[in-house]
Parts: sequence; structure tokens; C-alpha cells
Amino acid sequence: MRLLIADIIQNDKEVSFKKNTLIRVPLRLGDDAFLEKEISVRKTEELVKTMIAFRNLMDVYKVSDYMACATSAMREATNGKSIVDQIKKEAAIDLEIVEGQREANIIYSSHIEQSLERKKNYLYIDVGGGSTELSVFSDGELIASRSFNLGGIRILDNQDKEETWSEMKDWVKDKVRDYKNLSGIGTGGNINKLFRMAEGKDGSPLTFTKLGSLYTYLNSFSLKDRINVLGLNSDRADVIIPATEIYLAVMRWGGVKQIFVPRVGLVDGVIQLLIDKNFKS
Repeated sequence: MRLLIADIIQNDKEVSFKKNTLIRVPLRLGDDAFLEKEISVRKTEELVKTMIAFRNLMDVYKVSDYMACATSAMREATNGKSIVDQIKKEAAIDLEIVEGQREANIIYSSHIEQSLERKKNYLYIDVGGGSTELSVFSDGELIASRSFNLGGIRILDNQDKEETWSEMKDWVKDKVRDYKNLSGIGTGGNINKLFRMAEGKDGSPLTFTKLGSLYTYLNSFSLKDRINVLGLNSDRADVIIPATEIYLAVMRWGGVKQIFVPRVGLVDGVIQLLIDKNFKS
């Protein structure tokens, strides 16, 4: 779970934002949702406590508008709607359970295409805990996008399905067949961490070969050593392996030799939607 509080900057007609505070709470609702198809009482209590804390922080920071989104785990939880009602009652936060395509659309609202070289073709890959959002950009335009029920935590819990892998492979091959020299764009906490581990310079891409080498390197350590020797957070040390497998698979299917890591994601898209709502008529 993440809370991003941003400061809005207005220069004439230009409106941008600066990240003020980002809080990350490792909760892993997917461990319940993907296995049991509902969020447990214990996880629900932790979720509600966190949302109350987020509400208090929003009040202290005098937040003027907000948007709260729940993704893959809450989509699959049969008790998702009742949890949303409980959060509304106890934390006074309206939480929206977003569908896969809506999640993809929010991510792309960060206007990542504005920073792309317009003449290039891109395959956008966002890997989360429960789902992966893919998009194809050409000449700065969104050509196709799709959400798949494949994510790092879902794979860890052995809840990924062979047919979903096949479906994603077929989709990638079909959508990229007309585009040459495709570059990747990767978002999500795991690719950000991999990029930092590769000591890449901002703006420079991570090659498919380098990503494969990092995967082999990480896999050579036990989970315990990834935490104690490599210094990974415990909630990152396990999921980074299956998440990397998804990035590598999608890049291989799409013939993508390099991937740019702009460090944006769902939260950036949320802020941009709020800017569009409040500052653009």
C-alpha cells in the first residue's frame, strides 16, 4: 500500500507536481485473495488501520483532493465490497476497486508518452503483485493495451495459470508484429529496484542481457541472503524473482533488447488525473 502526497506547482497555464511524501506499507493482500479468494480478518484489520493512518496524514498535510485505488487483490476478493464499506465508515476514505483496463488507463495518465521519442515504438510493461499491464506505443500514440492476471505475488503463491501466460504471449506477438526496433518501458517497484542495482544512469536503458544477468545473480542467493547480504527488503527479496521473469518473458516475446525505467506508476497517474480534474476545464 502506498500513500503519495504531492505539491501542485502552477506556472502560468502549466500545472505540474512535486512529490512531497511517499509512504509504503507492505501488506500483501494478494496472499489472501489469490489463494482463498477473500481477504482474511487479520489482513482486513491491518488494511483498515493503515487507511485510518493515511486519512490522518492527509488531514495533517491538508490534502485538498484525493483518489484511492485498490487493484488486483481486491478485484478478486469476494469480500472486497464489504471492506470498501468498512473503510468508508472507519477511515472516511472512498476506495475504488479498479478493473484491470482502468488500472492500465490510470498508469498511462502519467503522460509517459510525452517523454518518449515520438518516432520510436515502445512496449510498456507494468508488473504488479497480481497483474501485469501491457501497452504498445507508436509515434507517441497508444496503439493497444491489456491487463493480465499475472504478477509477482500471484506466481509466488503458485496461482499463475499456464493459459494466462499463453494468452499474454499471443497478445504481445500479435500487437508488436508490425513494429520494428521496439524499446521497452518498465514500471513497478521491482524494475525500479533492478535498475538501481544495475547502477544505471537516469535516462539510459537497461539491456535485456543485463536484466538476465541480474536475474541469474539474484537467483544465486537464497531468500535469506538476498535480505541479509544484498540488503533487499523482506517483501522485495522474494517477489523480485518472479517479477523479473515476467519482464524477461515479455521482452523476449516482443523482441525488446532494452528497457527504459522512468520510475513512474499508478500513483503518478492518480496525481495527474487529479490535476486534470482540478485545473483543466
